[in-house]
Amino acid sequence: MQTESKEARGWSTAIERVNKMERFMRYFNTAGPIDKGIHYYIEPLQRFDLDELMMLINQGKYFVLHAPRQTGKTTCLLSLRDYFNEEGKYFAVYINVEAAQACMHNVARGVKAIIGELKNRLDFLGVNKDIIDGINDVYNEIEAESGLKSVLSYLARTIDKPLIFFIDEIDALIGDTLVSVLRQIRSGYDAKPNGFPSTIVLCGVRDVRDYRITSSLKEIVTGGSAFNIKATSLRLGNFSRDDVVNLYTKHTVTTGQRFEEDCYDLIMEYSDGQPWLVNALAYEVVVNMKENRDPAVVITPKMIEVAKERIILERQTHLDQLTDKLKEDRVRRVVLPMILGDDYIQNNEDDESYCIDLGIIKRDSKGLRISNKIYKEIIPRVLSHGPQNLFLNKYQKEVLWLNENGSINTKALFTLFRDFWIKNAGIQGASLSEYREATPQLVLQAFLQRVVNGNGYVNREYGLSRYRTDILVEWHYKVNGELTIQNIVIEIKVLRKNEKYETIKTEAIEQTLNYAQTCSVNKAHIMIFDRDNKQNWNSDEENEIVVVDDVEIEIWKLWQEEDL
Repeated sequence: MQTESKEARGWSTAIERVNKMERFMRYFNTAGPIDKGIHYYIEPLQRFDLDELMMLINQGKYFVLHAPRQTGKTTCLLSLRDYFNEEGKYFAVYINVEAAQACMHNVARGVKAIIGELKNRLDFLGVNKDIIDGINDVYNEIEAESGLKSVLSYLARTIDKPLIFFIDEIDALIGDTLVSVLRQIRSGYDAKPNGFPSTIVLCGVRDVRDYRITSSLKEIVTGGSAFNIKATSLRLGNFSRDDVVNLYTKHTVTTGQRFEEDCYDLIMEYSDGQPWLVNALAYEVVVNMKENRDPAVVITPKMIEVAKERIILERQTHLDQLTDKLKEDRVRRVVLPMILGDDYIQNNEDDESYCIDLGIIKRDSKGLRISNKIYKEIIPRVLSHGPQNLFLNKYQKEVLWLNENGSINTKALFTLFRDFWIKNAGIQGASLSEYREATPQLVLQAFLQRVVNGNGYVNREYGLSRYRTDILVEWHYKVNGELTIQNIVIEIKVLRKNEKYETIKTEAIEQTLNYAQTCSVNKAHIMIFDRDNKQNWNSDEENEIVVVDDVEIEIWKLWQEEDL
């Protein structure tokens, strides 16, 4: 009789454990629509004002539903489709037109791709095959420029209920194809409900008013002009704190694993309820952090902090999509002044609305702000990626800024940075090219990010009309085996043309004092960058130190040997 090897027994035990877990476990969803069979979820229909939506449907309105990526739009549309079809008063069809994106200005190919998607979705819903075959007969007799209109008209006449048509990813279409689709829908509007869909819902990241479509003739067509039959625009919002508690409690009920109460406020602080971030934080902490897979482990706020850092460093697809938008001029015109702390000189309402629709910023009682703390961390890290690598290569062999007890020696640290800044006028890197004006802020933050790498956090506060960037470095080290946290407050100011140093210094001292008191520290630092090298500063100067209300503030002067 053969004896099972220790290794084989180990594998058998592991497989048995996994199979046992899979019988009762669900998962936090971070990719694609919700599958109610395997995912934890918030009931999609509860995320709408269903009364308002039903009113629009019953009145036969055409409208827009929009929200940032990975907010749950597709899940909600599919749930609405099923709701209406089960209710029986309407026949609802959902299609995703993203496949037609590559067709750009080729209207014939684009419309054909959309018709193909429509036939597949009708087949999925069990529509009579003769009706689906009839679509081919209609489409083959019509020019592409009116093909979609004719097919929708055919379906509305053939199906014995008013037709609701959900078009997802509409803003993925490009150029002439998008213009044609919008105008074909508009041109059939007067024939509803018997000869055209009773209701059409366009769904995408942006409101149709923000579409800026370049036709093959190089003409700019706005979505509002191509689809001026829209009754209203609905926006799918983020999760509330109660939603987050509800979602995470489903995991607790299923597995027995508990989240400490303080986790929920931290999750809202990091995510602002953005659905993908809420799910990603939970998945990271209970699945990817292997030590927490045991349901007996209680999830703590500290674990959530670690999960947040890991998500930022991994730069998953959702965050890559966000950072890719930073290259767009419309986004840069809003985000750059926020990093600089400047007034929003352009005051372009369309740009603001566009960035809000993308989920990058939000407007609240304090004005325009980056949407959540994770995005606030991601943006400067991405923009300063080149300098971060440069610092890593230059200083990774020897750490020159630590005291013997493991705390940061701020004198050594900031002297090192000042010397680096003075001697490296050309530091920039491709990642900074669109945000060159913010080089001082971004390079310093890149430096600090590499310093704290793995042993703390760099917390940033920036916004419009602040005229500075506030930074709190939270450094973790151990004294006699006990975790100790060192907080370092830094205020960044940039001297611009015609600004007087003494004026800026006085203003900075007042601002830094307020921030230091808010952070409960008795020592702080002001970094004043002379971008134009007008001050004739030199390395022999001693830093000025002022003490106000028991807070010691050290002022660092930074210039460069060459202009940036």
